[in-house]
Amino acid sequence: MDRAGTEPGGTDPGGTAGDAAAGSGTAGGNAVRTAARACAGLALGALTAVLEIAFLLVAVVPVLFSLGRRPLPSPVVAGAGRLTELERRRLAAFFAARSAAPEGGGRALAYLAVRAPIGLLGGTILLLIVYGAYLGAGLMTGWWVTGDYMDGIPPDLWIVAYTFLAGALLLFIAVQGLAGVVALERATARRRLGPSPLDAYRRRIAELRETRAQVVDAVDDERRRIERDLHDGVQQRLVALGMLIGRARRAGDGDPERAAELLRQAHEESRRALEDLREVSWRVFPAALDGEGLRTALETVAERSAVPVTIDHAFPGRPPHMVETAAYFVVCEAVTNAAKHSGAGRVHVGVAEHDGRIRVRVEDDGTGGADPGGGGLAGLARRVAALDGTFAVHSPPGGPTVITAELPCA
Repeated sequence: MDRAGTEPGGTDPGGTAGDAAAGSGTAGGNAVRTAARACAGLALGALTAVLEIAFLLVAVVPVLFSLGRRPLPSPVVAGAGRLTELERRRLAAFFAARSAAPEGGGRALAYLAVRAPIGLLGGTILLLIVYGAYLGAGLMTGWWVTGDYMDGIPPDLWIVAYTFLAGALLLFIAVQGLAGVVALERATARRRLGPSPLDAYRRRIAELRETRAQVVDAVDDERRRIERDLHDGVQQRLVALGMLIGRARRAGDGDPERAAELLRQAHEESRRALEDLREVSWRVFPAALDGEGLRTALETVAERSAVPVTIDHAFPGRPPHMVETAAYFVVCEAVTNAAKHSGAGRVHVGVAEHDGRIRVRVEDDGTGGADPGGGGLAGLARRVAALDGTFAVHSPPGGPTVITAELPCA
């Protein structure tokens, strides 16, 4: 019995429709969870707004008394800091909004003063939605099912339809109001917490200036490493090769066997010099990274490593070229250090996506004690910082050593 789904080139409409339905169902479930989380965050925000208003009412007298004359009282600063930290955690947990800690008690108080009315507004809209749902769904459904009509008069169908449409319109407006409150919460935290826009620009300029200097240092370190590898490896091989060829020439026809042996040694030395040269060029930049991508380049690192390396590559697609190169060198340097210095028996490399960034994690079971300020690791930190990434080394005595790097993909 022929089946269209199994024929070459055939399609399976049912399977495609099922996949689409599953995808839409997943998206719908995510939207429902996001909406439920936002409503829970707004409800909690209404409760914290009541606490903040009470705190501000109590703190207004000491704040006015010290205004322009002396620093804010420490209890006021401490209370404002705790309430602000509570709001930061609420925003991160329910709205996925990260914000910096405020700089000083004055900024925390200003944030609470602006944020408290917003929280009450969100709670009020939630109460109106609940009350409207009770009236529109509860009472109307009860009247319609039980027959307990208002004043004993059955409602007309047009009145029911009109009431339903009016309630749907009001619900839509209320939902838009909730979305506006969430956006206002985020904007208020972004503007009131942390440094001012001018301070943020100054910090960014300082970071760019520092990372530019770090890039120059990293390039210089890389040049010195290449020169050292060529001097200690390839150059020594070539010197030995020249000496062997010279000795073979001097042996000449007087001692053919000796000349043949020296030529054989010269041939072996030339092969080793070629291997060293390939090793240096591979460490400068692997050709596989341009062609097949990061996964293949990391598999080459695992094959060439003296320590068993397992790779868990779960990053979809390919990141930008500079990001991919930095991630490769993080893994390469970490694996090399584990093989040379830590006495590790295994190394695990993980590459995954994390909040729109590529996250690289290298762990070995060695003796630990890696110095983040060492030449290799410090160079990696500068390379990652130049791309606005983060780099961390955790290597307690006795191990394990964990090196992580996160790089933006945008």
